[in-house]
Amino acid sequence: MGSKYLILRPNEIISALSKKGFTFKSQKGSHAKYTNGYYNVVVPIHNTVARGTLRSILIQVEIELDEFLKLL
Repeated sequence: MGSKYLILRPNEIISALSKKGFTFKSQKGSHAKYTNGYYNVVVPIHNTVARGTLRSILIQVEIELDEFLKLL
């Protein structure tokens, strides 16, 4: 049974978060911080972001997977 979470590139995740009002805050090494004034989230800037990491990001910012997929 496969995971419903996709393996995505960081720029795809950042683009979807931007549509929800998240803006760049800072970066240290390969980890960029984004905020919407209420939630803060760290997006790893690697070739791809693992499924579990994407799941963690969505939990942190309280966005359902279906809603996130519509933003892609």
